[in-house]
Amino acid sequence: MSAPLYNRDILSLAVAAAEHLSNPDARYRVSARAPLCGSAILLDLDTDPAGRVTTVGMHVEACALGQAAATLLARHAPGRDLTELRSARDAIAAWFGGSDSAPPDWPGFELLAPARDYPARHGAILLPFDAAIQALEEQAVGA
Repeated sequence: MSAPLYNRDILSLAVAAAEHLSNPDARYRVSARAPLCGSAILLDLDTDPAGRVTTVGMHVEACALGQAAATLLARHAPGRDLTELRSARDAIAAWFGGSDSAPPDWPGFELLAPARDYPARHGAILLPFDAAIQALEEQAVGA
């Protein structure tokens, strides 16, 4: 029997998304939407001179899985750069796509394992990472 899609850990992470308030004064602001499910995120990032994330703010309109993934991004992106976020996003996509049996090397993602069997939810889960990458790519172009 598989684990329930929405469990206490996922719901706790989803609720915690509200702890990372949007910041209209952030250096980078990106609005992104997952086309399949319609999940949306407004992501605010600040970076240090080396391009490493210093702060994350957000407003998330997504299912509990998308909110949980956004919380995991917000908690663990500080100190990481564009290359690290791209690598994490690729590992998460591979894991959810079934090509990798081990959870990605991003703290907490093992809690989202029940969603691997629900491909329609994968876009919402990847959305926060896609938005962060978009923001940092814009930074790289503007540098």
